[in-house]
Amino acid sequence: MSEAQMIVCPHCGSTNRVAAGKPLAEAKCGKCHEMLFDGHPAAVDAARFDRQINRSDVPVVVDFWADWCGPCHMMAPSFEAAARELEPRMRFLKLDTEAEPQVAARYDIRGIPNLIVFHKGSIVTQRAGALDARSLIAWLSQYAP
Repeated sequence: MSEAQMIVCPHCGSTNRVAAGKPLAEAKCGKCHEMLFDGHPAAVDAARFDRQINRSDVPVVVDFWADWCGPCHMMAPSFEAAARELEPRMRFLKLDTEAEPQVAARYDIRGIPNLIVFHKGSIVTQRAGALDARSLIAWLSQYAP
């Protein structure tokens, strides 16, 4: 039997232990009682970003974007579609590089949109540029457990 998984709530930031055998798609936060996975990317600030990438047992996909970026807006529906398809196997986050420039600098983000897949705090893979939904899901599927 597999072990319990640690999942960070996208709503309140609380770390939750989800019992082995319990479907992640049905898990709720013990603190705020919201669903831990709702099929939508969660917007995060620096503190929530760090908490998610370091404490979640599932891979975390982060879209580094900015409001002024046309390709970022073009890719947003594809990122939403990927979240609907791949959650709860992966967590999907959006980080605004204008609001959180120190996080973007930490990962040397020079072009956006920029996607990074993290697992237990480490970068698994990174890719710059917009992708359509099918290409994005195909690329991310190889990193989803």
